[in-house]
Amino acid sequence: MLLEPRGDAGLLARQLRTREGAPLGDVYAFVSSLYFRGKRAYAAKFARPPEDVPWLASGALVITPNRGLVPVTTRVCLEHLEAFAETDIGAGEPAFRRPLARDAAELARSLGDVGDVVLLGSIASTKYVEPLLEVFGERLLFPAAFVGRGDMSRGGLLLRAAAANEELEMTPVRGARRRGTRPPKLPPKPKLRASRS
Repeated sequence: MLLEPRGDAGLLARQLRTREGAPLGDVYAFVSSLYFRGKRAYAAKFARPPEDVPWLASGALVITPNRGLVPVTTRVCLEHLEAFAETDIGAGEPAFRRPLARDAAELARSLGDVGDVVLLGSIASTKYVEPLLEVFGERLLFPAAFVGRGDMSRGGLLLRAAAANEELEMTPVRGARRRGTRPPKLPPKPKLRASRS
């Protein structure tokens, strides 16, 4: 849909064809919908990046197919998305892994000896976890409630936590049980009642 500037992706598709481009977070939110919207909302609410590191200003970084870790606010053009599509995202793919490892090391240097890194992506996927664990070790955390949940459930969980201003319990990735039985579905969100004037 983003490759054709019409329909539901019209504005975003048109932005991608300009020199200014569109925020990477908007592109991922369109492509990944609920899950990425949840990640972005949660990071916007609870990320606490160091104040003296400009590239971490938003506190939210996106794992890209071949450009490593990129701030969610970075603007991209159609050419960037086409370049992303050329790389297979796999644990053994150097074009994916090398930039991710490079930027993870830079992030570790920027954080110094304090601060943790929270992975809001798939914790069951070695392609993300292994390179990040090599750099961050015990400092790589994830929401304990992610275990057993699919993408949509994780997205809903993150959106609700951000809306309620309630941080989720975090646990280190190293040594954690990252796969498990599916937890019960999230309860339906309460319906808003229209008030009569």
